[in-house]
Amino acid sequence: MKVLLVTMYFPPSGGGGVQRPLKFATHLPAQGIETHVLAPDDAKWIHSDPELVAPTQAWIHRARYLGPRSRKLADELHGRHGLDRLSRQARSLSRRVLVPDENVGWNLTAIPAAVRIARAEGIDVVLTTSPPNSVHLVGAAVKRITGARWVADLRDSVGAHPHRRVERASVRAKEKVSESVARLVARQADVIVAASEAIAEEARALEPAGVVTTILNGADFDDFAGLEYSRGDRFRITHTGSFFGKRDPRPFLTALAESGLEDVVARFVGDFRVADREWAESLGLGNRLELHPYVPRRRSLALQRDSDVLLLLIPEAGGRGQGVLSGKVFEYLAAERPILAAVPPDGAAADLIRETGAGVVAAADDVPALTAALSELHARWQAGTLNGTPLSADDRERLGRAARVEELAEVLRGLA
Repeated sequence: MKVLLVTMYFPPSGGGGVQRPLKFATHLPAQGIETHVLAPDDAKWIHSDPELVAPTQAWIHRARYLGPRSRKLADELHGRHGLDRLSRQARSLSRRVLVPDENVGWNLTAIPAAVRIARAEGIDVVLTTSPPNSVHLVGAAVKRITGARWVADLRDSVGAHPHRRVERASVRAKEKVSESVARLVARQADVIVAASEAIAEEARALEPAGVVTTILNGADFDDFAGLEYSRGDRFRITHTGSFFGKRDPRPFLTALAESGLEDVVARFVGDFRVADREWAESLGLGNRLELHPYVPRRRSLALQRDSDVLLLLIPEAGGRGQGVLSGKVFEYLAAERPILAAVPPDGAAADLIRETGAGVVAAADDVPALTAALSELHARWQAGTLNGTPLSADDRERLGRAARVEELAEVLRGLA
């Protein structure tokens, strides 16, 4: 059978959003599925990763990207006032008025390209993976025009998003349009695939015409091959990934300051907001805090492996964070280093961390609990008893990426 995977995130773009579509495209051909990928020629992402290689067994197609360049608007506006701030906000207006998201303009080239590929290659199933939500408009169009079956893969909620500030009128308007896209997916997609059970429950609440199934992200153990851990003279706790929306490093940094531990270094790898950086400086952490810029994925993985502890941050976000089971959770599991999970204690991420014995859990905004967890892990490190967290053979098989791709292949073959 033949599948067309439509994604906004694909090499040479960098960042965590690339991995799920990239791994699908890499491993589906081994399942006997001819895989075509449609991605932007230049998505104008903030970061690129030239070290990421597109799969050699899949056919890669590109459609010209029409849309604004990604920006870190909060950093651009920080510390600016008056006309200067207003002018910069005005320059971002084009991004704000685009609905359901700023990437919707890509549909002008992506839809004709997807239809052309579907007809020329005899595509059986078109698989669209979000975010952004506007990518699902491509799936709906291809299904309507060519008769191909459509699978909508949801990596985030297509309605309420845990990092959106819903009190703003402009955001509420975007969420209304996102809800319209969600209803379109529910009415027309043959299968909805969700990256977590919470997202699947949201999809089922829309009373979809097709099947809803959960296919979690997977742990890529092979990606860490050749990367080693070596104990240093300081306790290294590392967070990789960018800060946006409601993801907040301040409670953990407060806990670090209050712990009184002087031989700890907290390493944040990726985009760190200017406002958070200035706030962190006020704590007087000195050399206990290291801020690293965005690095290619391979370097990020090396830093994770060579850490005493990994810091996972998932905000409560008014209850929305409970169902979040991001790709970062599985990446940390694959690194097999102890995890300090600052996450909703009764949420999906906390359950998985406890289930696998991979670390300790504390609420993301509970400073005393974070201080206690940090002190506990540090004491074990000092005593020489803070070892790695290798998963059992059963967990490696259950949580590995191969199992996830096999599940997807079964879904696709069922449609054909």
